[in-house]
Order: sequence, then structure tokens, then C-alpha cells
Amino acid sequence: MKRRILILHTGGTIGMQNSPQGYVPATGFADLVALQLQARAVEQLPAYDLVEFEQLIDSSNLNPSDWMQIGRRITEHWQDYDGFIVLHGTDTMAYTASALSFILQGADKPVIVTGSQIPLTELRNDALDNLVTSMILAADERIAEVCIYFNGRLLRGNRSTKVRSVGFDAFDSPNLDWLGEIGIHIQLRQDLLLPTGQPHFELPEFNAGAVVVAPMYPGVQARVIRDLIDHDDVRALIIQSYGVGNPPDGNRALIDELARAGERGIVVANISQCLQGGVYQGAYATASVLNQIGVVAGADLTLEAAFTKLHHLIAMGSDAEYIRQVFTQSLCGECSSH
Repeated sequence: MKRRILILHTGGTIGMQNSPQGYVPATGFADLVALQLQARAVEQLPAYDLVEFEQLIDSSNLNPSDWMQIGRRITEHWQDYDGFIVLHGTDTMAYTASALSFILQGADKPVIVTGSQIPLTELRNDALDNLVTSMILAADERIAEVCIYFNGRLLRGNRSTKVRSVGFDAFDSPNLDWLGEIGIHIQLRQDLLLPTGQPHFELPEFNAGAVVVAPMYPGVQARVIRDLIDHDDVRALIIQSYGVGNPPDGNRALIDELARAGERGIVVANISQCLQGGVYQGAYATASVLNQIGVVAGADLTLEAAFTKLHHLIAMGSDAEYIRQVFTQSLCGECSSH
């Protein structure tokens, strides 16, 4: 029997058209897709249904509540399809792919998040190839996790980040090899793919203000941290430190604010600003103070994975101590053993 997939069009460049104001959402996207696919060997593609969100999401305006909306659509139809595609804007695609990996834990089917840098309405575009290949991947029984597919690369969703603003090869997973490379042939790394799981989906209500982020930079002031954490909603703070996790430890006022955050029950997590590698908190003396005040070292988590994982754990009702314990434990392949 021919496999069947569900395509969720949530928004993004792939479904836009040009206008005097720049790209804007296009009407009749499902008809456009059907017309474009007629020129392809459709008998080799899975059967599909395409559902377009009534309110398309501009990915630069994405909110945590949108993750739940997308996740709910998928879980409602989980038993009805062999795989899923989420069409999404590229700006926050890695955030959504990471969030969906925590929502859809134990997945036993593929969920492929994709989009494009040029709309499907344009003569020269990357949209059609990304869509067609994602359809094939969404019907592949070997895949049982949330992935990003973009420009020949199949990436673990919660290891992915956008690395180029204008290139077709916009996404990469700096701390994990690609799960697959799609060229003339589809080559999957079965040694890297997650095993088929037992679905135990979690769809909590997210509080958009629960997690805040502070990059370290020369001359960063303690008030940056103080202003971020002085809100009742804040339950977690991510600091983006230098190198292998080094903060400006000579800035005692800043360190005191981080300590105060921990004393208030706020989880303080430390991830690296570097694209590759992870945090080894205490490898240099400058970071040893973070161990002393209870800051959690973020291993090789991307910002997107760290941010969405904290949001998910908080929304599930986990307390600060539990979050600190599991933050660097891999729940669905989001980080390496550390």
C-alpha cells in the first residue's frame, strides 16, 4: 500500500510571493504545490494531504505557543499517517524543530521540517527540491525522529542551527554529523539515526517569559542579568559564554547576579558562543566560579536546543533541581554524553 503523509503549511518563505513590500504570503498554496508536482514523477511520491494554517506564522514572530499548536496538529493525526512534513520559515526553524523533538518524544515516524530561501512561486527556487525530497524522507520507515531537511542535508532537528542568511545551504548541525546526504542517491547514516521509539508525547502550555538569554561580551554589565531575571515569570537563564564556558569572572557584580539568580530558584545554564564544541566548565580557572554557584554546564547543546529544552521542562512542571539534573542528559539526541 502506498504510504501517506501529512504536510502542515505553517508559513514561511516557501509559500510566499513577491510584492512591492517584499515577500508576502501567497494564496492557493495547496493548488500551487499540486501544479508543481504534476511535472514530477508523482507515482514515486507518497500520497499526501496538505493542511494550511488559517493564520500563517511569520517565523520571525514565532512564540512558544506556536510550538504547541504545531505539535497538537501532528499528535492529533499521528495514527492517520506514515510521516509528517512541517513547512516553516527559516528564521526560527531550528527552534521549532528542537521544540517538536521534546514534544514528540519516542517518535516512531519521521517528522521533517523544511522550507526554502526562495518561494515556490519564483521561477528559480530551492523550494520544490526541498519539498519533494522531504516528501520522500517523510515516507522513509528508517527515520523515527524530528529532522530538518534543507539543500541535500538531513539534520537532527535539535542539533540544527541556521548558519547562513542567504545561502541555499542555510542549515547545519555543527556538533553532529549529518543524518543523511541527499544527492544522486539518498544516503542515510543509520548508525546516527535514533531507534524507533514508543511515543510518549508531551504537550504542555508554554510561558513565553519563562526562559531568558544573556550573551557575554566585553564590558557586559551586571544590570543586564539583573534586569533579565527580575520578573516573576523567569524560571531559567541561559548565559552564552566564551570558548569552553568561560565568563568574565573578574566582574564580581555580574557573578553575584548569577549567584542571586540561583538562590531565587532560577536555573542558570551555561552554553558556548562557539559554533562547534561544548562547555567544559572549570577547564579554565575563570569558569570554576560557575561550578561554585551552581551554574549548569550546557555540554554541546545549541542555543535553540537549550532554550526549547528548558521551556519544555519548565512547562511540564519540573522543579529547578530536576531541571539541573536532566539538562545535559540526552532526552532525544539533543546533546552528547558529557
